[in-house]
Amino acid sequence: MSDRVTKKAVCAMCHARCRVAVASENGHLVDIVEDASFPRAGKVWPPVKACLRLRGAREWIYHPDRLNYPRRRVGLKGEGKWQDIPWDQAFDEIAARLGELRQKFGPETLAITTGTGRTMSEYIARFANLFGTPNITGQGTICHGPVTALTAAMFGWAPRARTGIATERGDRRTPLTKCMMLSGINPANSVPKLWHSLREHKAVGTKIIVIDPRRTEAAELADIWLQIRPGTDYALFLGFINRIIKEGLYDKEFVEKWTYGFDKVAERAEAYPPEKVAEITWLKPDEIVTAARTYATNGPALFLHGMGTEHLQDATNAIQARLILTAICGNIDVPGGENMSGPNHRWMTGPEFGLEDVLSPEQKAKQIGSDRHKLVSWPGRDLIQFYVKKTWGAKCGLAAACCLAHAPTLYRAILTEKPYPVKAVYTVASNPMVTIPNTKLIRRALKAAELYVVNDFFMSPSAELADYVLPAASWLERPRMYDNGGEDCNLYGGETALPASIPGEYDHKTDYEIFRELGIRLGQEEFWPWRTMEESFDYRLRPMEMTFKEFMAKGGYEFPPESSGKYEKMGGFGTPTGKLELYSTVIKTLGYEPLPPYEEDFESPVSRPDLAQDYPLMLITGGRFRWTFHSEYFQVDSIRRKHPDPSLQMNPETAKKLGVNHGDWVWIEGPRGRVRMRCQYFDGIDPRVVHAEHGWWFPELPGEEPWLHGVFESNINVLMDDERCDPVHGGWPLKTGLCKVYKAKDFG
Repeated sequence: MSDRVTKKAVCAMCHARCRVAVASENGHLVDIVEDASFPRAGKVWPPVKACLRLRGAREWIYHPDRLNYPRRRVGLKGEGKWQDIPWDQAFDEIAARLGELRQKFGPETLAITTGTGRTMSEYIARFANLFGTPNITGQGTICHGPVTALTAAMFGWAPRARTGIATERGDRRTPLTKCMMLSGINPANSVPKLWHSLREHKAVGTKIIVIDPRRTEAAELADIWLQIRPGTDYALFLGFINRIIKEGLYDKEFVEKWTYGFDKVAERAEAYPPEKVAEITWLKPDEIVTAARTYATNGPALFLHGMGTEHLQDATNAIQARLILTAICGNIDVPGGENMSGPNHRWMTGPEFGLEDVLSPEQKAKQIGSDRHKLVSWPGRDLIQFYVKKTWGAKCGLAAACCLAHAPTLYRAILTEKPYPVKAVYTVASNPMVTIPNTKLIRRALKAAELYVVNDFFMSPSAELADYVLPAASWLERPRMYDNGGEDCNLYGGETALPASIPGEYDHKTDYEIFRELGIRLGQEEFWPWRTMEESFDYRLRPMEMTFKEFMAKGGYEFPPESSGKYEKMGGFGTPTGKLELYSTVIKTLGYEPLPPYEEDFESPVSRPDLAQDYPLMLITGGRFRWTFHSEYFQVDSIRRKHPDPSLQMNPETAKKLGVNHGDWVWIEGPRGRVRMRCQYFDGIDPRVVHAEHGWWFPELPGEEPWLHGVFESNINVLMDDERCDPVHGGWPLKTGLCKVYKAKDFG
């Protein structure tokens, strides 16, 4: 007899986090569609039903290579010999090893690596803080961490885009946002909801400006496309500021009353007239002036930047200048601009649940890399939160991405034991062999760890080097309570749609169950009193006076009404000066110069003409391609068929000069190594620039060494530098580098 059940879940196949309705029969997945009852339903384009990743969810969750039981290594590391063991045995052995290493080297000997945010980071943080280690690391350093920390430092809270289209009498529709400036983001491939919104706004008259070295779908939609030289965003933004101030196009009342450091900003921007910026950026002076005027005179406006900006060597400077543009044009906390949500006391946020206050100052000071890269680590977080709480009466959520050990420094510490021995590594929902630069060093570091545990869905190149591999429950097999890392006052949830364990078929566990079981064995029992994740949600929803089950029965969401000008009601901003700090005193207190002059990246044709003789092309990477999500879903046939091979975008003019045809395999070689990809002719890129896809590995290749699922074949991080990082937040550059390309004659 069929037992069909439909549950509401929060999809985690990418970062869109759509609410979906999941139908199952006898515990097995039948269908997934958009949750039509959700207030934000219908805001996705294409519709959720048509999302390729979501359509592949059944194939993904029931894939024959899916990890179903805990594994323990029985051969040498990387030899590919494993033994399935019971969960209790895995917990006992891992906890015993962690306890021994903590006793011998101190709790900071454990490092935890995380991925792209689809884990329940609050449970990881709770375990780590109670264990006593400050060394959680991951991709946040180049993904939302810098902008979240900088906005909190400059504005006293992390604002979010606040836009929409108002319907007036009759059929007339007007945009709340009159102009959208996009830098380093192509929402057609990365943020479906934003892509839908962008197209809607364009249709009703919103001006669209796109800054990107490539002619993306967003660039084709734009009124103005600025095809910038990679790595020169900061200079361009200073040029915008120069024009806006020179022509008096800024919001004088807001700037005078509510900002700090405008005189210093004007002084810095004075040195960047359009003519000088044009020389730096490969743009024309009139393009720069037109874009600046369009943005400044069509408010309220949004400036939306993506990972293309966060991947710069000087990302801190570029993001700060972009935030200055938002502020001086009066686009803060207004309808159609950027909304400062402020705290919401209706539930306990994820960061609050993470118990960051139990980590002692002495342990925080041991966080690897925080002595050099202070903003996205404990020194920056604590300094920012002091002033935020003083103004708002509560700490800013500041997602886990804003307080990380510096990944490149941490992997070196494993090998050198400096500043101290890091002997244990726990990888959860991440794949450092593919996602961290200098892949050869990462391999040596993971093999050198005395204990390496991986919690994942499949055997990745990183998992192949582990001592223990634990099968993770997917987003379909666990509940979810989502509040954007504590930065938004919005909350919505999802139920457990499918069982995480079916006897004889599989036995997956949630992040909560795994860290609770390890925590109990390591003396944390009093801090994990809830038997299930749902019970922990009940605890976090106590201020609402309802359980998680009751919350979901009422719709499973809460979106408090938005308001404008909250800084006026609060008497100022949550910063040291009480004003919106264009010139950040937080950055200065941390020991850095706010708004330094623009400098060339360390590896460009301008800074290294000697190197450019051997490597004449500028290499950029990190742009999304539609089918996979970073390093995930390469084993899902229905997805992989859409894009079977890694691609290098080249201008046909450049390729033909090199004797390379469209579809040829080519070598991409730089100072640190080489990988191969297929050439893709693309006339939307400058002849001096190439773009390589990221995240590539080959699950179909053998897992044991030397193959490691082909991790060295087409993984662009083999070529990426991990030493010359942004000095303030520590991000590694993915948008600047030099390479040469030549045909790989031995491949078809």
